[in-house]
Amino acid sequence: QVQLVESGGGSVQAGGSLRLSCKASGYGYYSTCMAWFRQAPGKEREGVASIWRSGMETSYVDSLKGRFTISQDFAKNTMYLQMNNLQPEDTAMYYCAAQPSCLTGGLSPSMYNYWGQGTQVTVSS
Repeated sequence: QVQLVESGGGSVQAGGSLRLSCKASGYGYYSTCMAWFRQAPGKEREGVASIWRSGMETSYVDSLKGRFTISQDFAKNTMYLQMNNLQPEDTAMYYCAAQPSCLTGGLSPSMYNYWGQGTQVTVSS
C-alpha cells in the first residue's frame, strides 16, 4: 500500500525558510516520479516541483525557480522541498504526490495517483 506522509510545514515571516519532507513507503522508490503541489484557499492545485529518474531530473514552475529546491534522500525514502525567501503568496496547503513506474515527471495533478494528506505553510508579512 502506497503511503505518503508530509511534515515540516508551519508559520514563518516573509523572507524566512522552511523545509518540507515527504516520507514514502509501499512501492519501488527508484522508478517513481514525485512532485510537490500547493493549494491556496479558493484556488486550484498548482504544481510546484517534480523529480524523477532517481533524482537526476527535476522541473519547477517558472515563478518559483531560484527560491524552491526539490531533492530526494533514497536511504530515507524521503523527498524534500527547501523553500527560501518565503512570501505571503506562498501561503497554501502543500501536498506531495507520487506515481510509481513513471518515466517522466511533470506538474499536472492528473499524472499522480498517490497523494499525502498535506502540510500547511503560512507566511506573514
